[in-house]
Amino acid sequence: MIIGGGCMGASVAFHLAKRGVTEVVIVERESMLGAGSTGRNAGGVRHQFSSEANVRLSIESIAMMERFYEETGFEIDFHQDGYLFLLSDEKNISQFQRNVEMQRRLGVEVDILTPEEARRLATGLEVTGVRGATFCARDGIADPNGVTQGFAKAAQARGIEIYRETEVTGIKIESGRVLGVETTRGAISAEIVVNAAGPYARRIGEMAGLDIPVIPIRRHIFITESLIDGAGVSVPANRIMVIDFETTFYFHREGAGILFGMSDAEERPGFDMTVQWEFLEKVNQVALRRLPRLAEAGIAHAWAGLYEVTPDANPIIGPAREVAGFFMINGFSGHGFQHSPASGRLLADVIVDGAARDFDLSPFGFERFAGAKSEGEMNVV
Repeated sequence: MIIGGGCMGASVAFHLAKRGVTEVVIVERESMLGAGSTGRNAGGVRHQFSSEANVRLSIESIAMMERFYEETGFEIDFHQDGYLFLLSDEKNISQFQRNVEMQRRLGVEVDILTPEEARRLATGLEVTGVRGATFCARDGIADPNGVTQGFAKAAQARGIEIYRETEVTGIKIESGRVLGVETTRGAISAEIVVNAAGPYARRIGEMAGLDIPVIPIRRHIFITESLIDGAGVSVPANRIMVIDFETTFYFHREGAGILFGMSDAEERPGFDMTVQWEFLEKVNQVALRRLPRLAEAGIAHAWAGLYEVTPDANPIIGPAREVAGFFMINGFSGHGFQHSPASGRLLADVIVDGAARDFDLSPFGFERFAGAKSEGEMNVV
């Protein structure tokens, strides 16, 4: 069984069904799938990571999104207008140059741009202080709900069941092996349990006697009112995602407005997802330097979601050696949705075959937290 009906749980279910494993139940505590972190993210999809393992996840995941209909029978809204990283610090420029070399070695086309070349890509962008940029045209924006529902419906068509409004309250373990779970709908026998609970991964782990180092961190997203006026369009004509790397401020076009956000260094771990409107003032201090047009825009929508963060900002994909039959797909630290296609496939391989095909999962192993500090992922926004 799979605990959690977000993009990860749905992807694992789909890939298990594709491998012929259909006696599977997804247990989701909400009334809808993807109502948690999956449905509260900006939808970004990119190849531009600092970790080779994450770039490999992106290569497979983005390729699958490009052929999503052929894979699942369901269409998704996917715009590959690119990701543009703006760099102002010399140290970061050097690091991104090394990243680009690695990304190109893996077959990803990434350009290194001048500030002026970057400015021409996005209408209204101000590049004062920017010293360099990187751009990948195959990066883009996808619809998290569409991907999640596509995986889930395709899995259901193959016989997998989904229990909504069902919360896991305990995990039954005997002699170091999973035997099933307790839920608000009663007990479910299961020799394999997948923890796909997003920011609640640690709580599920505790039920199995495990300390999974995943903490929830709130992130805000704001969408402006229309910035299209009588003079014409005054927002980017495309949906290019622009990220000011040093400040973490990002934006892309959303309809006739702009979707934007930024991380908050003062945010403390917790499950509160109420919008803190005073944080908008902090964002605006940065936003207006990079996109002055935002000064004229009101806010039409705002929400907050939770990142599920590990100490090294890399995910956990694989088994818990201490508890036979317990598997994890947790802690993606803000890039889970975009890596869900590949991650679900890899975990399905591990469950069925005992190992992932054509992929070294050691950087994502749970046991790494008991050893030396790992390098981790640097390109977290």
